[in-house]
Amino acid sequence: MTPIDPDATQSALEANPGLPSDAQGPVFREPWQAQAFAMTLALHARGLFAWSEWATMLGETIKAAQAAGDPDTGETYYHHWLATLERMMAEKAVTTRSDLTTYRDAWERAAARTPHGQPIELKTGDFVR
Repeated sequence: MTPIDPDATQSALEANPGLPSDAQGPVFREPWQAQAFAMTLALHARGLFAWSEWATMLGETIKAAQAAGDPDTGETYYHHWLATLERMMAEKAVTTRSDLTTYRDAWERAAARTPHGQPIELKTGDFVR
């Protein structure tokens, strides 16, 4: 994985006060969480959104989840992060919700056939609709 720019990380921490972190920076329980964080930093660096815009949308996502019963224990923070990233990319027409669904479903099919501990590889057949 590509190292994350420390200055970008600091900006993200300042803009997102709920971000799970310790003295060294963001804390991730799963590799996908670090990847979602890194993708967000990269998209921000490319000027797709301002941190204030991101923080507002992430807050909306978290509030909606709380209203739907999320206990807000911190366990679901990166699920909200990823949902926000998907929503923002769809709203900015970087991708579509349909494409996101297609790739998520393909990933789930690939993961289901992959033995534990092996790399997951997407194949053409994973994209059947």
